[in-house]
Amino acid sequence: MADNVVTVNGIRRPLDGVPVNTNALDWLRSVGLTGSKEGCAEGECGACAMLVLGPDGDDRSAWVPVNSCLVPVHSLDGQEVVTAEGLGTPDALHPVQERMAEAGGSQCGYCTPGFVCSMAAEFYRADREPATTAGGEHDHEHGPNGFDLHALSGNLCRCTGYRPIRDAAHALGMPEPADPLAERRARPAPEPMAVDVAVDGSRFVRPAGLDETLQLLRDEPDATVVAGATDWGVEVNLRGRRAALAIVIDRLPELRTLSVADDAIELGAALTLSEIEHGLDGRVPLLAELVPQFASRLIRNRATIGGNLGTASPIGDAAPALLALDARVVLTSVDGDREVELAEYFTGYRETVRRSDELIRAVRIPLPLAPMTAFHKIAKRRFDDISSVAIAFALDLDDGVVTAARIGLGGVAATPLRARATEQRLVGEPWDIATVRAASAVLGSEGTPVSDHRASADYRAMMLGNSLLKLYAATAGDLEPEEATA
Repeated sequence: MADNVVTVNGIRRPLDGVPVNTNALDWLRSVGLTGSKEGCAEGECGACAMLVLGPDGDDRSAWVPVNSCLVPVHSLDGQEVVTAEGLGTPDALHPVQERMAEAGGSQCGYCTPGFVCSMAAEFYRADREPATTAGGEHDHEHGPNGFDLHALSGNLCRCTGYRPIRDAAHALGMPEPADPLAERRARPAPEPMAVDVAVDGSRFVRPAGLDETLQLLRDEPDATVVAGATDWGVEVNLRGRRAALAIVIDRLPELRTLSVADDAIELGAALTLSEIEHGLDGRVPLLAELVPQFASRLIRNRATIGGNLGTASPIGDAAPALLALDARVVLTSVDGDREVELAEYFTGYRETVRRSDELIRAVRIPLPLAPMTAFHKIAKRRFDDISSVAIAFALDLDDGVVTAARIGLGGVAATPLRARATEQRLVGEPWDIATVRAASAVLGSEGTPVSDHRASADYRAMMLGNSLLKLYAATAGDLEPEEATA
């Protein structure tokens, strides 16, 4: 097998002898690239952001910002990476660095390299366009240059304040035609390399294909399966978890398909949340509402739909939405595929019906979709936060009567679950305030919420009941003022 090498800022750097549980941030700093910083070690602050060249269609590429603290460095074998040091020099600053300096966007400088990398990714976004409305008007989330401020949602600043950083972002022009990082987008990104590395008794494997992966899982039932590593990376960094054998599946082509048929939409398990958002382009309104509230752009660029279900966390945001969509999970092994209703997939706290020799291959969403959907996330922050409660609705109405109802819940039990009793209370009833009030009382009693540092059990139960009133207010507008704002 070829030597393990990653290209960083145009220089090929070997990975020989690097321990297999090492993340990209620690490795970058070990080779002298200390611009990237560790602020939280769990992907919340963005101080460690770097750019990785990823695919953008069949023959183009895009600079994708990710949290280097969560990326296993051996997963970058054969790939191209740019850090803040690769964007410019003191003698020839990059346009992003120039605008940050001019706007006073940095004080202590600790978070600045991460901001610069996230900002550079948006600077190079192929479909970014200046505002073209009369007078150059733009909404509060986009600058006059088309800069999407959500591109910085995963970057935290503790001293400068965000106004100068926003000003710098809005002052950016478009890349020059000869800009080498802009030019690089016109060619395909490197294909993922098959990797098999053993260091100090631990092994890191990126199989060449699905068949090899499944056979390896059959032979090694205790292996750790890693996709985007946004969950496993935290375990490694903060809890000292180490894998004797890590099998990386994030770039397996068989797990990265997206198809729309007459009866179902199939999402490959290794598609990232960002790729699903782009690929569906609003085709599933409930997911389009969910994705922007799922962590940050930096996390969504790595986190996969299969990984979110594979961890079986009771507070994962994807599960409630997929439950409301009546999704099914496609599990695969050397023996073939089997489908499981997502509502039957979770069996206990972080436990599922998936066997150790199986992978989640895809998620299937049946069509047609329910016409009335909504996703309500109750959290301390609007974005980039973990849910205290998550509720997803999908309702069918016929002449004002509820003919079908699916409600997915997260954060109120040991597993994500369907609100079966509430669904039964709604079906067959008119969609009016009397029905909603009665069903809200039932919804408030669903699950077994507990009190923790995010919310009390009573608060969670109250939010469940209020969520149905909120949905009705949004669809019918007939609530009394105190109910609509409860």
